[in-house]
Amino acid sequence: MFEDIKTEVSEVSLKTLTDKANEMVRLEELVEEKQASLKLTQKELKVLSEEEIPALLSEVGLSEITLTNGKKISTNQYYYGRITEHNQEEAFEWLQNNGHGDIIKNVVSVSFGRDEDVDAQKLLLNLKDGGYATNGKKWVEPMTLKAFIREQVEGGNDLPLETFNVYIGQKTRIIK
Repeated sequence: MFEDIKTEVSEVSLKTLTDKANEMVRLEELVEEKQASLKLTQKELKVLSEEEIPALLSEVGLSEITLTNGKKISTNQYYYGRITEHNQEEAFEWLQNNGHGDIIKNVVSVSFGRDEDVDAQKLLLNLKDGGYATNGKKWVEPMTLKAFIREQVEGGNDLPLETFNVYIGQKTRIIK
């Protein structure tokens, strides 16, 4: 008799689980479709905003137009630049040779391991004393923190969960 009840509960639980998993698959597919649609819409918007409307305004000799709903449409120039790794040396040389070397920033980074806090603080003080603006950054790598929290919780150790903003939950993953 107990085995019959267990079989019924298992079948009901299995049906619910299957329904939920199928719903998750459906929602993942919907998100993928919407993301693809969003990318396409963003491309269409960019073409209208950066090419078609500025060209049409220029063609009719206007810099601005007011729509019937009261909204104004105008164009203005924007600038974008990027120094690739391939042309970095050449670009920096040009900037230096043409009096613009001051826009090139140098960041010097030194990593310290565990139990080297004293050495890190000494170096920061030496750099400050030498007139350098310093940024001392202390952090725990996210994956290290995750492993540490798991280790502490699973080991039954005392860990201030609020201090570390710990969230413990379950995650379902469907592999396609």
